[in-house]
Amino acid sequence: MKLTGINRNYYGYFFIAPFIIGFLVFGLYPVYNTLALSFTDYTLMSRGGSFIGLRNFQVLFADELFVKAIKNTWLIWMLNFIPQIGAALLLSAWFTSVRLKIKAVGVWRAIFYLPNLIIPAVVAALFNSLFAFYGPVNQFMVRAGFLPEAMHFLQNANIARGIVVFIQWWMWFGQTIIIVMAGMTSIPVHLYEAAMVDGASASQMFRRITLPLLKPILIYIFVTSLVGGMQMFEIPYLLTDGRGAPSNSIMTNNILMYMKFASSKGHIGAASAVGVLVFLMTTISALSIFFFMRDRDDSSVDKTARKWFSKKNKS
Repeated sequence: MKLTGINRNYYGYFFIAPFIIGFLVFGLYPVYNTLALSFTDYTLMSRGGSFIGLRNFQVLFADELFVKAIKNTWLIWMLNFIPQIGAALLLSAWFTSVRLKIKAVGVWRAIFYLPNLIIPAVVAALFNSLFAFYGPVNQFMVRAGFLPEAMHFLQNANIARGIVVFIQWWMWFGQTIIIVMAGMTSIPVHLYEAAMVDGASASQMFRRITLPLLKPILIYIFVTSLVGGMQMFEIPYLLTDGRGAPSNSIMTNNILMYMKFASSKGHIGAASAVGVLVFLMTTISALSIFFFMRDRDDSSVDKTARKWFSKKNKS
């Protein structure tokens, strides 16, 4: 009986073992292997590789294309994330507003979320066809008189980048709306009722109550969007059939990593160096978000709201 009691204390390890094993095999080991390969000249067609130290990183930093890929990745992510979080906050405030009482909120959420269910490769192929030289967009613009003749949209750096930004925004803002709405509906109603009694306007309640209490949700959205943005590949790559836009305007980190592998006889070491730098950049950025958006004092969840109420009562 005593032995059975001791064994029962270890039952929990059997339940968490699948996750731990999966994380070690498919999560931690690939990171370690990528880091190790980045210091070698290992290629896909070679039996082994030699240790070359930081040579892959030196070559990478000397490559202007790497710097451009980093700038493009950050620019594309910021241009789609800022309107994405803005639209999500605005629509979520409307959908959860007691004053507006918008009907069929569930239907609207489903409609906005639908683009997220489509495979990115399919979306890229769709927009590639729409904006092709003989595509529907050119046909409409020429027949309607907006263009004198058909143009190569995807060969224009600004237009190609704008299309990528729109696709990223269009595919993900629906999911952001659902997450933000879940956070808004979890805020206690009595805080808004007390604010209305004190004569607070809708904008004041949003700034003083909603935004401070949404901080954990916003941190989650920031970090997950950042990680996804730093891994952009399918949309910008397949939009131009892998040929790339002029001046490498939609070249991203992951596309560069693929090019380092594909254009140099499968140079896994050079591609791994790009992956390591992207991993470090994403990790540092995510930790910075946690640091700057963390709660300075966790004594109470609704500290900001109560502080505002106390100021209103004193006045």
